[in-house]
Amino acid sequence: MTIGRVNTACTLTQQGISGLGTVYYNLLEPALIQEALKRDEGTLGKGGSFLVTTGKHTGRSPKDKFIVRTPGVENNIWWENNAPMTPDAFDQLHADMLEHMKGKEYFVQDLFGGADAAHRLDVRVVTELAWHGLFIRHMLRRPTRRELDSFTPEFTIINCPSFKADPKRHGCRSETVISINIEAKLILIAGTAYAGENKKSVFSLLNYLLPEKNVMPMHCSANHAPGNPVDTAIFFGLSGTGKTTLSADPSRVLIGDDEHGWSDRGTFNFEGGCYAKTINLSPEAEPEIFATTTKFATVIENMVFDPDTKDLDFEDDSLTANMRCAYPLNYISNASPTAMGGHPKSIIMLTCDAFGVLPPIARLTPAQAMYHFLSGFTSKVAGTERGVTEPEPTFSTCFGAPFMPRRPEVYGNLLRDKIAKHGATCWLVNTGWTGGAYGTGSRMPIKATRALLSAALDGSLAGAKFRRDKNFGFDVPESVSGVADILLDPRRTWDNTDAYDRQAQKLVEMFAKNFGQYGDYIDDDVRAIAIG
Repeated sequence: MTIGRVNTACTLTQQGISGLGTVYYNLLEPALIQEALKRDEGTLGKGGSFLVTTGKHTGRSPKDKFIVRTPGVENNIWWENNAPMTPDAFDQLHADMLEHMKGKEYFVQDLFGGADAAHRLDVRVVTELAWHGLFIRHMLRRPTRRELDSFTPEFTIINCPSFKADPKRHGCRSETVISINIEAKLILIAGTAYAGENKKSVFSLLNYLLPEKNVMPMHCSANHAPGNPVDTAIFFGLSGTGKTTLSADPSRVLIGDDEHGWSDRGTFNFEGGCYAKTINLSPEAEPEIFATTTKFATVIENMVFDPDTKDLDFEDDSLTANMRCAYPLNYISNASPTAMGGHPKSIIMLTCDAFGVLPPIARLTPAQAMYHFLSGFTSKVAGTERGVTEPEPTFSTCFGAPFMPRRPEVYGNLLRDKIAKHGATCWLVNTGWTGGAYGTGSRMPIKATRALLSAALDGSLAGAKFRRDKNFGFDVPESVSGVADILLDPRRTWDNTDAYDRQAQKLVEMFAKNFGQYGDYIDDDVRAIAIG
């Protein structure tokens, strides 16, 4: 039995799925919430939001993610970063999942990955949970009713949290598995109810497919000046570095908060919504994001709430520090209706430095930008991945290594060529610690970060007096209106400057050691920075 809008020429039989119970096709938000409540998948919150918990998986499971090693992709995958699965193991996993699904009800959403029709990916998402259908409907781009009539999926995602994988039988690591078969155009997700796996699997796909079209896929947020898409800024960074917060600037137009492409025509969002962290979210600091938590159909994930009033507790991280809300882009008043912008005029690389060494902002040359992009230095923030309970310094190449199927140089060379062609100005912004390392210092003041970014984006920072940083060689402004001068010189914020120097030297050595892996793949000017 099928319910909802469906193109009868393209039902689940085309994906080899049969024997299911009722299948709900392309239900809209009210119906999805209704079905989720009927199945006791969550609770109706204030304003019609939907409150859910995801069990033991409150973040991504990167060690349980696999790419199927088929002949067509064998030579294109960065296998040092992506765990392989054999085609036979995948086929067994697929067959066992389909058998497990028989007779059960499922929800189907036909969606687009990408706002630019020339580069979008048509994706069919088959979910066991109704609220997963609601989540992915927010996160990807929603076709019009007319577009659904002719929709044919290029890739299919099957998400079945109740299925537990068998490592011996399915060639995986645990009962949780995320397996991408690029040649079969199929993704299987099992053993986890964390909804973020759905959207990140689409991102991983686009990261593989788009470089062949000379499109740079980016783990970044983006915005542009009002009425001027040519003045576009992008913000690279891992989760927790401020991509969502800093791009949601009320004085600029939001293109998107997490995943974008840079084509020959400009910047475009992959997504149709935002997936914002809510820990310590406040109406004073982030009013628009805060307001979404009481709007209809916003998915509130892993937040503690009052059982009677449904008031959310934004400080209680007893479930996870990775508490989040998912909502459509149009819930942000200054969001772009097209989710597209021009070629980036400003490129911001966000890092969360738990060592307390890096300045709050630094200007990068193109070679330095390549160096820091490939380095991807930051800190994993508590809760984002399983097992991360406090900030952990890490190097995540391209600011998104878990989602990069190809070698880093593929993305680095795309960025280098596009910077050279379009003349973007590059900045490194530290949203991590100042006055000491994590546990001693304090988090960089958001007010100061916003002031520095405003000066960078409006061009006024270019006229500042800069000093050369002796550790990394980039230029750091000596004075910026609205920011205490001492904050711009991290060494001065430490009580013990000798301790700062030792910490800085340690970080420089970490950078050099990490960058050694790129020695055979980089240009001489970037290599010179690595050597120092």
